[in-house]
Amino acid sequence: MAKLIAKLFKRAVTWNKLPFGTAIVAAAGSSRRMAGEDKLFAEIGGIPVLARSLRELEASPNVHEIIVVTREESIVPVADMCAEFEITKATKILCGGEDRLESVLIGLNEADESAEYIAVHDGARPLVTQEIIADAFSKAYKYSAACPMVPVTDTVKTVKDGFVEQTPGRDTVYAAQTPQVIKADVLKAALHNARLHGLSVTDDCGAVEAIGLRPAMSIGSQENIKITRPWDIETAEAILEARKSL
Repeated sequence: MAKLIAKLFKRAVTWNKLPFGTAIVAAAGSSRRMAGEDKLFAEIGGIPVLARSLRELEASPNVHEIIVVTREESIVPVADMCAEFEITKATKILCGGEDRLESVLIGLNEADESAEYIAVHDGARPLVTQEIIADAFSKAYKYSAACPMVPVTDTVKTVKDGFVEQTPGRDTVYAAQTPQVIKADVLKAALHNARLHGLSVTDDCGAVEAIGLRPAMSIGSQENIKITRPWDIETAEAILEARKSL
């Protein structure tokens, strides 16, 4: 009986084991719209933007390792940050490429060989939540690729040569966020295809779409903002204060 119980317990642990997930954190941007300040090291509530992003990934059971891709001059400061905030899942801090696509490929090529799913997250999205991360992984497990999204609130128009071409219905237009979670082999094929054909893709699910796959929509949040301009820091501070009052 004892052997049977042990066998069933071992089987239950195997069933409940989550696929190995690697988070690639894109942190090699130039911060050119931040008036000379490096947005990743700007503080929100006394904690650097990048550290907040890394702490949420560290806390996720779906994430087994974290790879940070950053600028060459930021490698040591990012390593120090990981040590200070106990980001124990951060296995590698790498120098990024000339653009986002190359940077993500660099991280992907260094992912653990057992990685089944890759979560690509903007280092400058510090207010991501466990709910957003978990739902993106859950949808990716089922559909191979998932992207957190939120509906746009403004009317959106497509423009060519300075003139409006059309006005898509607002119920069909969503803003994409991160982390975008994609099966490792699918992401690798998509990024290599984008590079081979010189495609201009601004996010990883865009590269997946280019090879004929349809990413699933996962839970996003209007609070999951990307720090791009100086006033975004103030907005993030206000969001944090509002969360404290809930």
